[in-house]
Amino acid sequence: MPLTELLEASTTWFAWAGIGLGVLTLISFLAGWGIKFRLVGTTVFTLLLAGSTWAFTASYSPPFKVEGAKYAPVVYDNGIDLIVAQASQDFPKEAIQPTLEQIAGNLKGAGRDKDVHIRLRQVQPFAKGISNPVVLGEVIRDIRLKTTFPITKPNNNHESTSEQTAKELTR
Repeated sequence: MPLTELLEASTTWFAWAGIGLGVLTLISFLAGWGIKFRLVGTTVFTLLLAGSTWAFTASYSPPFKVEGAKYAPVVYDNGIDLIVAQASQDFPKEAIQPTLEQIAGNLKGAGRDKDVHIRLRQVQPFAKGISNPVVLGEVIRDIRLKTTFPITKPNNNHESTSEQTAKELTR
């Protein structure tokens, strides 16, 4: 049973259990049972569970999956307009675009009101003890329209700066 169906079913069950316990609590007050205050706590807790599972069901959205995407952890997120994910050394070229689309699709818009640049980079060894970050691909996610636009040429300014720094260090 998928999580969304389980949450919907548990919300219904908790609601009916809360209503049943509420009726039982009213009967316990009318009959003067000694367990009446325990029933009040149980009823309130059950209704709280029903409300909580309903709220979670209303807000839950399953993760966005793209066919052919590979795992690439996010290594930098400035919270506004740039996200950088790290590709492994054996990352296949055919998985670059699907991975970027999957990261963009799973991006939530909370606090972001601009277009977000999502880059996939790979750190490649340049010289002994020196690495060079290479941007494999980049997309722009429009938060307002919820669309993703590919960028055909990655911004290679980072590479040239890194190459210059690496050359200076090897001198």
